[in-house]
Amino acid sequence: MSEERKGFFSRLKAGLAKTRDNIVSGMDSIFNGFSEIDDDFYEELEETMIMGDMGVNTTNAILEDLKKKVKEQHIKKPAECREILIQTIREKMDLGENAYDFEKQPSVVLVIGVNGVGKTTSIGKLAGQMKAQGKKVILAAADTFRAAATEQLIEWAGRADVDIIHAQEGSDPASVVFDAVNAAKSRRADVLIVDTAGRLHNKKNLMEELKKISRVIDREYPGVYKETLVVLDANTGQNALVQAKLFMEAAPISGIVLTKMDGTAKGGIAVAIQSELGIPVKYIGVGERMDDLQKFNSDQYVRALFERQESADQ
Repeated sequence: MSEERKGFFSRLKAGLAKTRDNIVSGMDSIFNGFSEIDDDFYEELEETMIMGDMGVNTTNAILEDLKKKVKEQHIKKPAECREILIQTIREKMDLGENAYDFEKQPSVVLVIGVNGVGKTTSIGKLAGQMKAQGKKVILAAADTFRAAATEQLIEWAGRADVDIIHAQEGSDPASVVFDAVNAAKSRRADVLIVDTAGRLHNKKNLMEELKKISRVIDREYPGVYKETLVVLDANTGQNALVQAKLFMEAAPISGIVLTKMDGTAKGGIAVAIQSELGIPVKYIGVGERMDDLQKFNSDQYVRALFERQESADQ
């Protein structure tokens, strides 16, 4: 593990401390407190997992797999179920290689998310990281209904040292995208990242707005690779799952950015999102620093969640 990844793993592990206390310590007391594997044992596990925001559907699927493996492997002691459960969660979260195809070709990345989830901050961090990789990045401030969104994005563009296209508050978002797409073409940008409004309370308007933006991109930049990321706040637990499902109805979501994992007691939501929706969590955020947004690795996440406190960082 590189020093950068090792450092991020340490921050991820520290960020998941509350979740570990919330879920894993509860599980461990069940594994160690029961003398036999029976219905009560499974019921206690189920309750602990659901309380940890793993979700009812995901929890049931994981426990069905666990029961099957316990039977097949003739497991008798509850304590022996711990590693099997961890492996089952790992399998449920494994969606194969997370594709980051937008990094390899000229792309437009649409970023959606309700106010307060860390959408603009995530865009700024992503822009800064891609700029550091030598890519030419342009930002488009198409969340024109909130003046603070544009101001914040301008600030992040300065911090990341990338270009930004913006307009006055209340301007048509599609017209901002029109200008940004043409700027991206003329300046030979590698990636155009578009900040869009996420007004879920009026899903019909959101859907129409996203369709309009998409039509502008298709017309002005035919053949460009399109990525649509939805930003979710881990602290909102099951509400994040509900948001993701609603956004999926409004747009072809290709990936999820899960923010504010540092200090959340609801980190189990990452398991529910990836298992239940079948959409990869592509980035995970654990703090305010530019490098506190990293590509998501489900195996690393499960290890950070379940690795016992006394274990040294490997």
